[in-house]
Amino acid sequence: MRIMGIDYGRSRIGISLSDPTGTVAQPLDVFSHGPKTLNRIAKLATTNRVGMIVVGLPLNMDGGEGEMAREARGFAQRIYHATGLPVEMYDERLTTWEAHGIMKEAGLTRKKRSRHVDRLAAVLILQRYLDKKRHASGN
Repeated sequence: MRIMGIDYGRSRIGISLSDPTGTVAQPLDVFSHGPKTLNRIAKLATTNRVGMIVVGLPLNMDGGEGEMAREARGFAQRIYHATGLPVEMYDERLTTWEAHGIMKEAGLTRKKRSRHVDRLAAVLILQRYLDKKRHASGN
């Protein structure tokens, strides 16, 4: 089953997708957040035969939930209603910071990092989710 990963942001949405075995996450898309966001996500889910969706939960460093976490939960609810697919939240602390670090280390300019950070953050969220699920099942 393919799983879609989403890095929610007020201005941009990063999308990743697992392989059919649910083992490896890969980048799929990034787009501006707007009135057609849910339709776009639903279309990507249908086109790619997605069976579930993981939305990053931006927890505070102490594990508490702030305004962005509440927004992400609301967004996840709207995705569920738009797609009918199961939606899980997954802790995304430091993924954007890590994504910037990976791209900086790879030599990308600040402008290029800015264009790709949400897509890479979505990959990191989904890959961590997949790894945790695999570890929990003993594989």
